[in-house]
Amino acid sequence: MNTLTLKPGKEKSLLRRHPWIYLNAIDRIDGQPAAGATVIVRAHDGRFLARAAFSPVSSIRARAWTFDERESVDHAFFKRRVQRALEHRRAMVSGTGAVRLIFGEADGLPGLIVDHYRSADQAREQLVCQFMAAGVEAWKDAIVAALVGATGCAHVYERSDVSIREKEGLAQTTGVLAGDAPPDTLIVDEGGVRYHVDVRHGHKTGFYIDQRDNRALIARHAAGREVLNCFCYTGGFSLAALKGGATRVVSIDSSGDALATARANVEANAFDPARAEWLDADAFRTLRSLHDGGARFDLVVLDPPKFAPSQHHIERAARAYKDINLSGFRLLRPGGLLATYSCSGAIDALLFQKIVAGAAADAGVDVRILGRLGAGVDHPMLASFPEGEYLKGLWLQRI
Repeated sequence: MNTLTLKPGKEKSLLRRHPWIYLNAIDRIDGQPAAGATVIVRAHDGRFLARAAFSPVSSIRARAWTFDERESVDHAFFKRRVQRALEHRRAMVSGTGAVRLIFGEADGLPGLIVDHYRSADQAREQLVCQFMAAGVEAWKDAIVAALVGATGCAHVYERSDVSIREKEGLAQTTGVLAGDAPPDTLIVDEGGVRYHVDVRHGHKTGFYIDQRDNRALIARHAAGREVLNCFCYTGGFSLAALKGGATRVVSIDSSGDALATARANVEANAFDPARAEWLDADAFRTLRSLHDGGARFDLVVLDPPKFAPSQHHIERAARAYKDINLSGFRLLRPGGLLATYSCSGAIDALLFQKIVAGAAADAGVDVRILGRLGAGVDHPMLASFPEGEYLKGLWLQRI
C-alpha cells in the first residue's frame, strides 16, 4: 500500500480529525500513488492516522477518507457515506425542492458537492454534482452509482466547471453522468415560493441553496417594508421579501440574464410586478447614487459574490465589504434591518464583524446584532474542520 509518512509533530491536526494533509507536512512517500489513489497516512513513529486520497499536484497533498484503520475505501464505503448523508437531510430538511445532499468534508467525501432538485410539479428529479478533488474524481463512477441507488433519482448532471479543479491537476468539465440531460429550466418550490433553476449554466449548481434559511428570515420580516436587495442574482431574497408582504423591492445585479430569470420568478409566483424594481447596474456605484438621491429603505440585503478567494485577497476584500456595508447603513432608516453576508472562506466571522462594525462607525450609526447567520443544516460543519464555514452573515438593526 502506498504510504505517506509525516514529519515529526505534523500528526497533531489528523489526531484532531482534520481531513487535510499539506505537502509541507510530509516527510516521505513510499510507493508511486496515482492521482486519487488511496494512501495510508502514518505519523513519523509509524502510527496509523488515516486512509486518504492522494493528489500529486495540489498543496493539499491528501484528503482523509477515514480515520478508522479497519475501514476500507471501496464501493461499499461510498454507499455508506451517501446513505448517511441522505438520512441526515431526510431527518433535518423539509418544505423545499432544493437540498444539498453532499457537502464535501462534512459528509466524509472531501471535494464532492451534490445538490438534489425536485420540480414543483414532481415531474422531474435532478442530481447535480461537482467533483473538485482528485479522490472523488477517481471514484466518480462508484459515487454516481451510490447516489442513484440511494436516492432513486435517475438523472445526474456534472457541473465540475470550477477553477479549484485546476489546483488538483483536473480540467473543468460538465455533462450528463446518468439518465437524460436536464431541462433548460427546473421550477422548484421553496417555502411556497417558486424559483427557476438553470442547473446547466446557473451559478454553483443553479441555485443558492445555502441561503434557504436566510430567505425565510427575510420573508418573516418583510411585511410593510421597502426592501433593497443588492447582488440579487435571480432574485432569491427579492422573491422571499415579496412573499412576506414587502410594499416595494428594489433589486440590483449586473447580469441581465439573471434579472430576466428574476422577472420570470415574479410571474411564476403571480406577484404584483409593480412592487418589484430591477436595476441592471454595478451595485457599488448604484448604492452610492441611491444614497445621493435620497433613497431610504426599511430592510437591506447585501449578499455579494466571493471577494476573497484566498488569503492573498483579504485586504482588498475587506475594503470591498466595508464599502458596500457603509452604503447599506447610510441607506437604512432608523429602526431598519440589514442582512449582510460574506461567502469568502478567507474572511472569518470575527474579521467580518470587525469590518461591518467599522462600516457602521464610518456611517455614524449605532447598530445592534440581532443574530449571526450561516448556511442551512444541509450544509453541516465539522467541529474539526472550520474551513467548512464559508458563509457568514449578520442580522443587524439600526438603532
